[in-house]
Amino acid sequence: MPAAVDTTQAAEVARIDDKAQAKIASQVEDYNALVHDAAAVMEEEHGMTLWQTIKDHPTAIMWTILFSAALVMEGYDTMLLGNFFAQPTFARTFGTCNAAGDCEIPAPWQTGLSNGALVGEIIGLQIVGWVSEIFGYKRTMLFSLIAMTAFVFIPFFASSLAVLLVGQVLQGIPWGVFQTLTTTYAADIAPLQLRGVLTTYNNLCWVISQLIAQGVLRGCLSRTDKWAYKIPYALQWVWIPGILVACLFAPESPWFLVRKGRKEEAEKSLRRLSSRSRGLTSERAAAKINEMVLTAELEKQTESGATYLDCFKGTNLRRTEIGIMVYLTQVFCGAPLMGYSTYFFKQAGMSTENAFNMSIGLFAVGFVGTVSSWFVMQKVNRRNLFLWGQYAMCAILIIVGAIAAGAGEQAGAAWGIGALLLAFTFVYDVSVGPATYALVAEIPASQVRSKSVALSRNFYNIGGLIANTIQPRMLNPTSNIYIGARSGFVWAGPCALFALWTFFRLPDPTGRTYLELDALFEAKVPARKFRSTRLELFGSNQASLMPRGNSQDEKASTDEKSSGVEHSTLGYQGA
Repeated sequence: MPAAVDTTQAAEVARIDDKAQAKIASQVEDYNALVHDAAAVMEEEHGMTLWQTIKDHPTAIMWTILFSAALVMEGYDTMLLGNFFAQPTFARTFGTCNAAGDCEIPAPWQTGLSNGALVGEIIGLQIVGWVSEIFGYKRTMLFSLIAMTAFVFIPFFASSLAVLLVGQVLQGIPWGVFQTLTTTYAADIAPLQLRGVLTTYNNLCWVISQLIAQGVLRGCLSRTDKWAYKIPYALQWVWIPGILVACLFAPESPWFLVRKGRKEEAEKSLRRLSSRSRGLTSERAAAKINEMVLTAELEKQTESGATYLDCFKGTNLRRTEIGIMVYLTQVFCGAPLMGYSTYFFKQAGMSTENAFNMSIGLFAVGFVGTVSSWFVMQKVNRRNLFLWGQYAMCAILIIVGAIAAGAGEQAGAAWGIGALLLAFTFVYDVSVGPATYALVAEIPASQVRSKSVALSRNFYNIGGLIANTIQPRMLNPTSNIYIGARSGFVWAGPCALFALWTFFRLPDPTGRTYLELDALFEAKVPARKFRSTRLELFGSNQASLMPRGNSQDEKASTDEKSSGVEHSTLGYQGA
């Protein structure tokens, strides 16, 4: 259907056409009530400030923090092995030593151990996409925590690299579950104005876990017995009881319950996520459920289904592409240098003690960066934050490579590279790191959110397989491609390419409800025009909706309104 141009406001418009509305109306009891409630809920959510939302939904914040503690545990676990490579006791026990007594874990084993965990995570991610839709988020998380308790015994009692590899693969399976469920749970229970903060909190969990891991490893560094690496492994058990208890009492995702047709349970879950004194009335909760029902019905009319294959059909294909590319950006923007930070600092010329101390400082900077991102996100939209972060990281990587190429392993150069890596970490954790979790959670359709996040994360892990094959060899002196800190040059290239993709393909979901995002994707709105497109989802039955934004975003929206081109696809038409 050709789209009419709104010449009065010269802005792009998307709305649901009469045919699509008729299809939805045939599937529900009271379509007019759904439309009325959805419009009222969206208007209310757009009108709320961040502080109002915090006061109204303190328990949603609490449950997100408790549920996401699984990521703190996972991040701690996954940080251990990469740093054990730089620990003398671990290298002496499991590695090979030269005539001078210097011990190293062979580069192929470093790659195999690191990739073993990723293989397990890939399996876990594929499983969680359909298991969580059958049993729910809570039960899936509980089972994964029980499995994790058993699998920790393997690396704790390991006596060879082969046994460690088995442990890495098996532990990777529940790690994959944690990676998906924590993100999708936060996206499902977070109110609109808190969605960015609560989804990006996952990045802070990673930073906290890395900081704890570095502190534990530094504390065990002076030990010369087997407990130098057994104590860090044993501490994995400490996390599990508290997270188990939290999951037992946490409310189930209301979106999951709506998809299962359990609307009364979904309403109870919603009310548990709001303040008791300022909480949802039964009428407001019922209206929110009706908005969820309408969103689900709209997706059923415009998408093929809720299987993994459906993630690659229709507009879901574009949304899946975005999730995959955003996650891959995390891998190929230079982040592997942070994952191997201790080993990287040693190969740059620092002593073992200074390398561990520098890594602790690095993740402390990451903590500050992630918290800072919450304030930055109130002023800068997700797209711009993600894009400009890549620009800055690319520049830092080039400078790191240049210093390493010019000064070699001189002490002054090592500290200069260390300072730059601290700057890189801050930029990453104020931009690409946290923004990724918001984007991959917000972009997918609700029908396939858990599967889309799992798929995207699996591509991240596949990218990690590549990075973990290359990075240890670039840092290991026994490797035939050893280049040390000059590896900054290697990562600057893909970082620039992903920034180019971001510029042309990444839309901005800031301030949009899931129903609005469905409309924008169905209308095939170009990535750079998501913020300027005006939504009249139900024609004259609803006022125009634009995302709330800061002065920078509003200026960008004004600049983008010059074309006046309208978009329409099946189920949508221009104004």
